[in-house]
Amino acid sequence: MEPYSPSNFISVFSTLPNPANVVNGINGLDGDDKKKPLNLWPGMYHSPVTIALWETKSKIFERLLDPPLDAPPQRELLIRIPAQSRTTILYNFSSDFVLREQYRDPWNQVRIGKLLEDLDALAGTISVKHCSDDDSTTRPLLLVTASVDKIVLKKSISVDTDLKISGSVIWVGRSSIEIQLDVTQSPEDAVALTANFIFVAQDSQTRKAAPVNRLSPQTEKEKQLFDEAEARNRLRKRKRAEDKKDHDMLGEQRLQALLAEGRIFCDMPALADRNGIILRDTRLENSLICQPQQRNIHGRIFGGFLMHRAFELAFSTAYVFAGVMPCFLEVDLVDFLRPVDVGDFLRFKSCVLYTELDGDYPLINVEVVAHVTRPEIRSSEVSNTFYFTFTVPPEAKATKDGSRIRSVLPATEEEARRILERRDAKTLHPVQCSSN
Repeated sequence: MEPYSPSNFISVFSTLPNPANVVNGINGLDGDDKKKPLNLWPGMYHSPVTIALWETKSKIFERLLDPPLDAPPQRELLIRIPAQSRTTILYNFSSDFVLREQYRDPWNQVRIGKLLEDLDALAGTISVKHCSDDDSTTRPLLLVTASVDKIVLKKSISVDTDLKISGSVIWVGRSSIEIQLDVTQSPEDAVALTANFIFVAQDSQTRKAAPVNRLSPQTEKEKQLFDEAEARNRLRKRKRAEDKKDHDMLGEQRLQALLAEGRIFCDMPALADRNGIILRDTRLENSLICQPQQRNIHGRIFGGFLMHRAFELAFSTAYVFAGVMPCFLEVDLVDFLRPVDVGDFLRFKSCVLYTELDGDYPLINVEVVAHVTRPEIRSSEVSNTFYFTFTVPPEAKATKDGSRIRSVLPATEEEARRILERRDAKTLHPVQCSSN
């Protein structure tokens, strides 16, 4: 064994402050032993922006550590205005080289997957601000991400220019909250991306739905956003009610017509349309064991991390399918169906669900489904569903031979139903392609 010498020994140190020693935002205080317990540490995987947001949020949750056994729920609901929850974060990309390198993708733009993590963390911080009653004798609510209604990229986001994300609560129901975030970039501060998150409040002891503070919009813009969110909420409820009904005759005819096209590929592949492809032939998959470094301050796997991993797989799926580098357009919908815990065996399965070829920009709609798999008890449950839309750049379409986007066809009735359901959902919120 080679003897030790300073020249061949390299020490490795953490580049992050120890969360256990952070008290009121100050590191390494002497005196009282007020250390943050391990169960309030965020994982060490996350971006500096996410960690800073969680540090802000955790100050409210610290009273959960040792609450009185009979701590009551919030006594009365407060009336908040959007400005009280409004939060802004600034990315100083132009002056902070290290931060810039953490977010740079191979094309000198911001990594969308990392940005999705920060958006989720910011939305969570805003929801906590709105729901806090500022009373340390009551138990705070547990706020969970129910879904991401929409994330739309309006223009490309450069990693060399300062970036700002601002958001606030725009609507509340009885126990649900909608938060809208806007990503802007200088010099003109044009909106580059918008995102809408929906959170649900639960009692931290009973885990039942709990009422949240009311919202009083003040400006005309805030009132407009509230009304639009209210309309979306009614639409979601109506859609859920319709999903419970039997499919009508017209829907069944559409399903059978779509399925008939796909059966040609299965039964007579030599005669099938060469501009089409069976859905199962577009699939990709990856798996991972969820690690402690990926947890949030509640000890469960951070939803932003799940979105990041799903986006990376969706991007790869669209890339392999199109044969050219895809351009991200939007997150259509994300559903958080069950929590994912540290140690879970998580499988992500993706496919191109369908394509739209009629407009100037071909659209590639990718579905990613996350499964929590438990080999010991031979079970697999869906934890999340993600839907993304991509296109291909016009210059690639014009110059790349053989890059024609193919139509995707189902081989089973279940696949045909999934395609029709997403197509119908997209007709309510058509994709807007940007020329940037």
